[in-house]
Amino acid sequence: MDALLQQFLERDSAGPLVQFIKYALAGGIATAVDIGVFYLVAWKLIPALREDDPVVSRLKLTVHPVTEAQRSARFVYITLIAFMFSNLTAYLINIMWVFTPDPDKAMWLEILQFYAVSGISIFIGGGLGWMLIKWFHLSTTASYASKMIASLMINFVCRKFFIFQG
Repeated sequence: MDALLQQFLERDSAGPLVQFIKYALAGGIATAVDIGVFYLVAWKLIPALREDDPVVSRLKLTVHPVTEAQRSARFVYITLIAFMFSNLTAYLINIMWVFTPDPDKAMWLEILQFYAVSGISIFIGGGLGWMLIKWFHLSTTASYASKMIASLMINFVCRKFFIFQG
């Protein structure tokens, strides 16, 4: 039991399963930051929610009316804002707790690669979310969930195998 606990407490001693669990926990924290920033901005700063959105109805939020064209474009802008905050959170947790930074790689290059991979995944996921709103008129929340799933799959593989030392 002590060995398992040690794997969770230390970055360098974690086996693959524990490392994936730690990655999932770190991702959960970064996702919480992303969700919080996304919905706060979509609700208060750059309106992008409809009255029939599940988050709006469950939390009984008052929203400003927006057209579908505004909502689909704003989805992309808000995604980029939330990305900046959540990706910084993810990077910091990953280097402190989950993955071992590559000692042969300059830190600026590692950060650049981290943001590049995340940028690619958010571009793909954000494009998917935009498409689901623009063409299929899905809720902002359904589009957001599809963006998150696409990003999760791309990010884990690239971070584990290309950015950090497995």
